[in-house]
Amino acid sequence: MSSAPSAARPGAGQLAAAGAGTPGDLPPRSRGVIALLEENCTVCMLCARECPDWCIYIEGHKEPVPAAGELAGADAAGAGSRGRPRVRNALDRFAIDFSLCMYCGICVEVCPYDALFWSPEHEYPATGIAELTHERDRLREWMWTVPPPPAHDPGAPPPREVLAAGPGAAPGGAEG
Repeated sequence: MSSAPSAARPGAGQLAAAGAGTPGDLPPRSRGVIALLEENCTVCMLCARECPDWCIYIEGHKEPVPAAGELAGADAAGAGSRGRPRVRNALDRFAIDFSLCMYCGICVEVCPYDALFWSPEHEYPATGIAELTHERDRLREWMWTVPPPPAHDPGAPPPREVLAAGPGAAPGGAEG
């Protein structure tokens, strides 16, 4: 048996020679890291519950939402003070532990508010395993590397909603 690496593992030297470590050589459907669009996150916890590795950590709290009358300057004794006050979830912490993540993409698929996206970023070096838990600030930075969605197929039929809306409802205001 030869001691040359290419003899021990067929094709071992070919990846390095082909420049497989450069970002431009990644396959188009390769997965990098998960990016977070904070504005869309409603702290619904669906991503954390559906994650098979339990690598998503979310913390939040409820904030009161001012009533419409309060925003317009109405007094507190007016019609806006009746009923239960409205609240909304506010995001305090969103972190992903990439040392546990298996990059399955379930969290991206299950998010009903499009808050999670695949980023092609794949280089995030760390000197220790604890540094692989990335908080929402780092996840937000990766949002800028998310590619735009592919264009719609020009040969595809129009969506049912457009057909049901009738003429003049086509995208771009074009008459059907």
